[in-house]
Amino acid sequence: MARSTTFYPEPQISKFLFASKWMAPVWTVVRVYLGWLWLSAGWGKVTNPAWVGSNAGTAIRGYLQGALGRAQGDAPTVTAWYGWMIEHIFLPIAPLMSYLVAFGELLVGVALILGFLTGAAAFFGGLMNVAFMFAGTLSSNPLMFILATWLVLAWRVAGYYGLDRWVLPLLGAPRGDFDLSSPAATEARPSTTH
Repeated sequence: MARSTTFYPEPQISKFLFASKWMAPVWTVVRVYLGWLWLSAGWGKVTNPAWVGSNAGTAIRGYLQGALGRAQGDAPTVTAWYGWMIEHIFLPIAPLMSYLVAFGELLVGVALILGFLTGAAAFFGGLMNVAFMFAGTLSSNPLMFILATWLVLAWRVAGYYGLDRWVLPLLGAPRGDFDLSSPAATEARPSTTH
């Protein structure tokens, strides 16, 4: 018995929002804004000795102990399983976590601003937002997570006005309607013959 694969076409609204060259400028603004938020947060940590340097781990240890406290009591705001991870995994390696968070935020910010591997950068930024929210910190994390998720969906065009314009094709990603020689663009162009 032969197996067949079923392909579901992408809805037109999804194509327009997340893969259309007309939306590339919108995603560029979102990408640079989110990148600036990450770059600012990361720079503040990288230049702070409580995060990077002689006292590395001091700041994150305090943050994690606060999150661990929110996992206890009558109305915990941090789940028990995440509290266990904080206590047994993250706190013992606080200096390493400090460097990972500080430089992770900085690198995500730079990658998003430059439009370099935008989908991957947004994914890792969103992953950090989720970790912060699990630790009981809302602040700007929900908004940043939503924007990161949308950038992951729009990876094909979010970095077009950035380095992804050249990097993604080198990695084998299809260029879609930005490349005039692609089948998608050829089908979209009006015919010049009568």
